[in-house]
Amino acid sequence: MGGPPVVSRRAAAAAHLLVAVPALGGVLMELVIALVDGPGAAGSTAERLVRLFSYFTILSNLGIGVVSVLLALDPERDGPLLRVAHLDALLCIVVTGVVSNTVLAGTVTGLTQAGQLSNVLLHMASPLLAVVVWLLAGPRPRVDARTVGWSVVGPLAWIGYTFARGAVVGWYPYPFLDVGELGLARALVNAGLVAAMFLLLALAARWADRRLPAAPPVGR
Repeated sequence: MGGPPVVSRRAAAAAHLLVAVPALGGVLMELVIALVDGPGAAGSTAERLVRLFSYFTILSNLGIGVVSVLLALDPERDGPLLRVAHLDALLCIVVTGVVSNTVLAGTVTGLTQAGQLSNVLLHMASPLLAVVVWLLAGPRPRVDARTVGWSVVGPLAWIGYTFARGAVVGWYPYPFLDVGELGLARALVNAGLVAAMFLLLALAARWADRRLPAAPPVGR
């Protein structure tokens, strides 16, 4: 009678779906736009699709979208891999929201109405909802030192991939990583700043995970 409040399974599932819908919906919209518009500056449809899925925004929304669907299907789902995937996705989507609305604000112009909608879904709605739902529904506590360590592997791998592919094809997804425009030294410094942001956010997530109240248990 004096135990913690219990949230219904349906309510917990709905909360996670609130994150999945804009995240995956925005990615789907961008995929349709790419297929409908054709190769464009990429030169071929295949290259345009590779470029699309090289954007950190797309990958971070895919990550948080998939994890949120898994938690919607089973709000009590747990395991080391899911913990890492959830923290990694949460960190990535937060970085997406912060960078896109600060560093990259105003750099994207000429969007169609569909592009404007997907931009809002990917860069504003899903980052905000992901944080709010994590604060309210968790699942929490689930962040330990091992989870923090593994959660930064994905972002670091993306940075490595971006520079490696860019050196081969001469294309970089974001201007602050463009070696051709900035030079290697400046691009590496910018990448280092992004990596440092990830680490700080991961540590902040661990701190919050240990100090915030545990997410309410899920009922039947």
